[in-house]
Amino acid sequence: MSPAEIRSRGTNDRINNLQQEERLQRENSRSKSVLSKHDVYSYALRVAFLSYLLEPRAKRKEHVAAQKRQVQRPATSINDLVKDFSLIRDSRSTKFPHGFMSELEKRITLVLYGKEKMKEYDDSSVKRTFAAFLNEFKKPDYRKSVEKDRRVEDLLLIFFSNATKVLQQGKTPEDDSWKFMVDRHVALFVRLISATLKDHDWSRERPELATRLQTLEAKLLVHDQDLSAETQRNGGAGGTTIEVEVPRTYEIKDMPLVQTVAKIFGMSNGQAQGDVMDNKPNWTEEAALQDLKMYQTNLSLNTRRTLTHNDFDLDEGYESWKKAEVHDLAQLVMSILQSSPELAKTSGNFLPQFQPATNGSGSDSGYSDMSRKMSEQSQSDPGSPYIVDQPVDMSFLNLDEKVEEEAQKDDRSYTFIPPDPRAFYRYVLNLALSNDLRDQELQPTEATEETPSIKLLSKQSTELLNELAIRWRVPQFSRLILLLDVIREKYINQEISLDTVDAAFEFVKKPVDNRKGNKSNQIVQSSLFDRSKWTIADYALNQQVLSSLHDAFLRELFENFIQCYESKPPSIGPVMYVLEHHIYDDPLFAKTPEDLDEFADRVREALRQKARDMYSMMLSKELPGQLEQWEFFHVIQLGKSVIKLAEKIQKRWRKNPEAMGVNPFTILVEEIFPSYVADSRDIVKRIMEFAEKKGEPVPVQDGFDLYKELVSIRRVYSDALPGVPFTFQIEDLLSDFVWRWIKLTDTNMAGWVENATKADSFTVRVEGENQVPNDDERHSVSVVDVFRSFNESIEQIVSLEWDDDYQYAKFMTAISKTISAGLGRYCELVEQQFTKEMDRLTPQQEAEVRQTRQEKLLQLAKDAWSQKEKIEPFQFLPESLVKLNNIEYAILQLDKLEHEVNVDACAEVLQTREPQLRLHQKIDKYVFTIKIIEAEDLKACDINGLSDPYVVLGDEYQKRLAKTRIQYANLNPRWDETVDIVTQGPLNIIATIWDWDAMGDHDCVGRTSLKLDPSHFRDYLPREYWLDLDTQGRLLLRVSMEGERDDIQFYFGKAFRTLKRAERDMTRKITDKLSAYINHCLSKRALKSLLNKPFTVSAVTGYFQRSRVQSIQQQGPTQAEVTNMLKPLFTYFDDNFAIMKQTLTESAMVTVMTRLWKEVLATIESLVVPPLSDKPSSQRQLTQQELDIVFKWLEMLFDFFHAVDEDGTANGVPLDILKSPKYHEIVSMNYFYFLPTDDLIRESERIAAVSLQKRQQAAAQSNRLSAPASLLSTPSGHAFGGGAGLMGLPSTKRSKSIMLSRNLGTMRKAKEEKRREMQAEPSDDIILRILRMRPEAERYLRDRSRQKERLAAAAAAEMIVRQSLLAGAGGRGRIPGR
Repeated sequence: MSPAEIRSRGTNDRINNLQQEERLQRENSRSKSVLSKHDVYSYALRVAFLSYLLEPRAKRKEHVAAQKRQVQRPATSINDLVKDFSLIRDSRSTKFPHGFMSELEKRITLVLYGKEKMKEYDDSSVKRTFAAFLNEFKKPDYRKSVEKDRRVEDLLLIFFSNATKVLQQGKTPEDDSWKFMVDRHVALFVRLISATLKDHDWSRERPELATRLQTLEAKLLVHDQDLSAETQRNGGAGGTTIEVEVPRTYEIKDMPLVQTVAKIFGMSNGQAQGDVMDNKPNWTEEAALQDLKMYQTNLSLNTRRTLTHNDFDLDEGYESWKKAEVHDLAQLVMSILQSSPELAKTSGNFLPQFQPATNGSGSDSGYSDMSRKMSEQSQSDPGSPYIVDQPVDMSFLNLDEKVEEEAQKDDRSYTFIPPDPRAFYRYVLNLALSNDLRDQELQPTEATEETPSIKLLSKQSTELLNELAIRWRVPQFSRLILLLDVIREKYINQEISLDTVDAAFEFVKKPVDNRKGNKSNQIVQSSLFDRSKWTIADYALNQQVLSSLHDAFLRELFENFIQCYESKPPSIGPVMYVLEHHIYDDPLFAKTPEDLDEFADRVREALRQKARDMYSMMLSKELPGQLEQWEFFHVIQLGKSVIKLAEKIQKRWRKNPEAMGVNPFTILVEEIFPSYVADSRDIVKRIMEFAEKKGEPVPVQDGFDLYKELVSIRRVYSDALPGVPFTFQIEDLLSDFVWRWIKLTDTNMAGWVENATKADSFTVRVEGENQVPNDDERHSVSVVDVFRSFNESIEQIVSLEWDDDYQYAKFMTAISKTISAGLGRYCELVEQQFTKEMDRLTPQQEAEVRQTRQEKLLQLAKDAWSQKEKIEPFQFLPESLVKLNNIEYAILQLDKLEHEVNVDACAEVLQTREPQLRLHQKIDKYVFTIKIIEAEDLKACDINGLSDPYVVLGDEYQKRLAKTRIQYANLNPRWDETVDIVTQGPLNIIATIWDWDAMGDHDCVGRTSLKLDPSHFRDYLPREYWLDLDTQGRLLLRVSMEGERDDIQFYFGKAFRTLKRAERDMTRKITDKLSAYINHCLSKRALKSLLNKPFTVSAVTGYFQRSRVQSIQQQGPTQAEVTNMLKPLFTYFDDNFAIMKQTLTESAMVTVMTRLWKEVLATIESLVVPPLSDKPSSQRQLTQQELDIVFKWLEMLFDFFHAVDEDGTANGVPLDILKSPKYHEIVSMNYFYFLPTDDLIRESERIAAVSLQKRQQAAAQSNRLSAPASLLSTPSGHAFGGGAGLMGLPSTKRSKSIMLSRNLGTMRKAKEEKRREMQAEPSDDIILRILRMRPEAERYLRDRSRQKERLAAAAAAEMIVRQSLLAGAGGRGRIPGR
């Protein structure tokens, strides 16, 4: 506890003493007595008049002329004086230096302007004389002459002449006093010349000149007069100046304090003048001196006419006050005696004696300091009579017995001191403050060293109050407390503002500056701020003022708090500042924290009610009265109003969110947010119910706007009320609007895609005709429009910022399904147009269509006879190539969209929230992926002994499902085309192989069927079927199944696979246009033409002799001949590539070239070995020479497709694509091709054994509960025909599932894994294909086929056992949807 608090507590305890209570009652009764305005006016007027009497008398100066005396002229003339200079005419030492005349002119000008430092030149007659000389000096002729000669006597003579003229003017002939002044003025002129030489250091250069000038000046002043003496002024007349006191006028215009009293009390100056004149005989300095003597006697006798020790709580306070009071009385007495010295004659030995100041003695006054603090005049007027800054000894102030007896009787009043000085002073202070507050022109007082600037009282009122306090002996601390008491009264009566109260407190607290070293300031401050030295009445009044002001401030603070939610509320800052800095910081403030808590509780309750009222007003304003008129818009507007109010209050209270323990923002949100949340939920439900009854659903956009508004409110709600839960789930209430929007989007998506495709011309987007487009401009607008609609659909959901991850994932799953369907429709439309453009007839084919059958046969014979074998290049349309660019662009945009949607995160959320549901999800749709691989041993339908086969898949209702491309002139075609078929149950598929004819109907090559039953694919493993045709030959299909499920990864994977298949099919159609010429150039016919020279055979004879072996071996072709054989093919490639390069993007170009490279590898492979089968082949094995030519072709084609330029930069297909597993497989044929049959069989058995062992080890490690190791797996490769071909055998190869195609990353990863598997696992497929050309290996091929059938059956059984075990374990480890 601080010392101030200890003293405060001790004082409070002693105040409670009965004796102190009696004192307080006496003081209160005295102060509460009704004062007469006339009495107060009278006493105030007396003091104001006394101040006038004691003011120092104004004085004025009067001149007293000196007595005239006879002037004695010197006997020496001016000519005699300058003779010394004229005799030395040729000496340079007595001439003026160059430039002197200009400096002299400047010096004389300073004399005329009164700026000369030497005071003797500051005389009007001297200035006239010098002015006359200057005018003559400036004349050009004279100036030129003196500057040329530079003689002293010339200047002196002309100056003497002008001085004589000037001084002689106005003098009578008998008056010759002016002659004496001529000598004086010439002497001043000589002195000015000497000073000019000295100032410019010319006197050192011409010492003789300086000496002679000094001699001349001495001669002119022969009587040694002082030119600056007062006797020489006034024209030399002399005389003296004396000060004379101005007599008093006793007029009110000379009495500023009297005028102030009249103004404060509302009296006219005339009335005040009359009162002064009537009482002038009584209101004298002698009466004032008598009052001080009587007051001193009462002070010494400790009577009730002054303060006594009973008025103080501590004796120390009383002694300190009394010590200062004695000193102040002495100063007041001295001020009266200084003003009226005649009173000192009657006082005799009663005068106080001055003592020398010492460091440790003397008491200091506080009244003079208060005067300086409240009045600028009191501290600045050096003639003030009220301050004697010397220690005074009052021990010699002996009072006569008469005064002592009168003081003891206590029945006589003072002349100038009222009966109750404290009450009288407060009365005048109140009137003065009221009067000054009404004065609109009142300006704040100027800030001084001791007082701050304050706009409380005018300067005149302050001076009057200072004078009254001094004369009435009101202590300084009492004055301050009385000022606060008056301020309190006026503030409660709403007469002053809070700023005035703050200014009053700041003024009271401002310490007196002690920079002047006045020790009286130290004692004054000691008693002023040490409240233990105050009177009990002042102490109690201070507590009452603080308590009363505190209550008033709390009332105002309460009112300000209540209005804090208004648009322009009053600020609580000023009230809080005054409370904290002037009330709560004061140790005399006696309120307890419990009282403040009670106030805070009342404010909180009032603010809650105000918040409820504000919300009710907003509700009635924003919401119509009728239910039929309610809309979501009204809920949104109500929410915006709530948010706006909350944000405004939060911003308003951002710096200081809490005051007096009250947080208006928290109270507001605690009241209006729960109310709005509950009301908005009920209103939304009622609106939706009413709309449902009317059959008019609420617009979707209204639901979205409402959701955004409610979410923003929930965000503010959570920030403001972190521990209070939101009362309802917004997402559950409004999710139906999102589902409606998704459904509407799904309905319109197909139309958007179709409209975008119809409006597209599929041209490259360039501005100029000759401008070369970049890759970003090589796609058309339809794909851009389609993905713009996709992105807008996604953005619509994202912009909602849906706060339920599970529902958001469901929304994204549904919209991904729509996107997948939209992309499927776009691919379908683009492929239809692309196929139509690619299947158009050439002019030659159109001419053939118009020919008759006889003309066609005749033309065929002519072509065979003329050996027409060249195939013309295909002219690709730019529109077709742009469509391929569109598909490539769609793949990239879909991959970007997949990352933006964050598909994996959505799938993870769904998997976390509904794992069991997704595990046991019922699949009602199945996706069968059918890959049409190849056919063999087909029926020949054309006259050339070949067919142009293609496959058509249809269902049992004769609905076409898919169609492959045409393989020209091939009885063992390979298509490798894939189609997806969606079914809800078993479906019979009919595969028909047709022979394409340019004219007439297409011929049926053969037909077969396959039943797609989901129950047969429960293991989700792919199966391969060799299906026998109803004519001859067979067809190989690979079938896999996936369950179509409601999964976002599935839908994106489906969309990716749709795009990739469209890209692959379109690329294949492009390469098909080139494959015919590839087959023509890379054929056995080309080998024969290269080896047999000359080789001429017709097409007809060649048909019958194609199986005949040439018995005559000729010399092999040269390197140039082998190279030239492929030049037409390279030219053909270059021509077509040039067309493609103009339109296709670089990546699309690489895709086409990659596909074309695969066609090249397939053609070379078919040229070397037959396809894999369990039957012997009729294809003849190539000779070593033929095989070398084929591999030379492969090398040349490899270099062509890699396209390395002179700098070594590859511009074609990358190496990792060129060196594919198929390429390595073909290269490995060179090792096995000519091995003996037995060696091939042994190598095949070894590779099969190694592969089987690896699979057994892998299976044993992965599953200890599997079937016997000998039956776990099958070697890689195609399953052969036979009985197993009817039911299908599971393949060990992993199918390209939709889930592995959900983005470009997963697709690249799957392709890389496939490449690694093919390179790591040995295969004997090449050996088996070579053995097909060895008739002696027919039995081995049949045995291997049976072995693979048994292993495949064992693998199927093992898979069934594994699935049963997994099902018994509760489905753990099951792959959903696989």
